[in-house]
Amino acid sequence: MADDVSGDTVRAVIADDQALVRTGFGMILAADGIEVTAEAADGAEAVAAVLRTRPDVVLMDIRMPGMDGIEATRRILAEDSAGEIRVIILTTYDLDHYVYAALTAGASGFLLKDVTPEHLVAAVRLVRSGDALLAPAITRRLIERFAHREAAPQASPHRDLSGLTPRELDVLRLLATGLSNAELAERLFLSPTTVKTHVGRILSKLELRDRVQAVVLAYESGLITPGGPAERAR
Repeated sequence: MADDVSGDTVRAVIADDQALVRTGFGMILAADGIEVTAEAADGAEAVAAVLRTRPDVVLMDIRMPGMDGIEATRRILAEDSAGEIRVIILTTYDLDHYVYAALTAGASGFLLKDVTPEHLVAAVRLVRSGDALLAPAITRRLIERFAHREAAPQASPHRDLSGLTPRELDVLRLLATGLSNAELAERLFLSPTTVKTHVGRILSKLELRDRVQAVVLAYESGLITPGGPAERAR
């Protein structure tokens, strides 16, 4: 049995309206030692299952009858006072226009439903460890495509960025363009350890779960805009 780096068994809930998807994913996860604590066929069942079993990770379909995956994600994370539950969105199409809304609701990333077994297991363990699932290039492409038309800055207040130092703002701008920690270190002439510290402080100060949420916030706050100078500089 393969466990995560902490030695604890990873626990997951699978929410999808297709029984075959739930069964297939459940078998894949169980074969790698990941415990499936519950399955759900719609958003309401997902919320109830998560609150009942307190898993580490939720695999959440977007399009389900009744309550959809976006609303379910929002409710689950609103109830997660400890900030320990991670949600991975399942989608049929790359860059589904619902994905951006799911990420702003607090999801830590997304997977296509045709994901390979190896990638599925790796994704669950990655998110469980506290990392964001989206690869930098995918994050950037997603935000570029949807941020300017999906976000409504006038409708919802944004977190105040004044608590960030000038260096942290620099890191956040570049992070939002999709650069990895290694690339950030090279661009800013810093050590990878220092960059990791800056990223951690940014997430803490802005009360964000992960890098994906930092990218979303950077665009929504106007710190960076699709096609703007920071993006062209990458």
